[in-house]
Amino acid sequence: MLKHCVFLNFRDDVPVADRRAVLQGLGDIMPEVPGMISYDLGPNLDFEGKSPAYDHGFIVTFRDRAAHLAYEGHPRHVELGGQLVSMCLGGHDGIMVVDLDCG
Repeated sequence: MLKHCVFLNFRDDVPVADRRAVLQGLGDIMPEVPGMISYDLGPNLDFEGKSPAYDHGFIVTFRDRAAHLAYEGHPRHVELGGQLVSMCLGGHDGIMVVDLDCG
């Protein structure tokens, strides 16, 4: 199982509704990607004070790398991913991705 963890530093001028639309859209792809098991998103509460730059994030659980690649190449993911990059501070620099092999 693969956990695709994405942490976002949105620009202050990006409306909350626009942020929600892109994040929700990424989860809406799930029925179209075999092996995409779950999609969870939310604000970063940063209880330990170790990630203040990242105000939101999402975690996608995939059956395996093949499912992750299918998601990565999905046309809607490509479109929404581009929008997400444009919404983050410094573009790609405002996004951190961690992929975990959870056995």
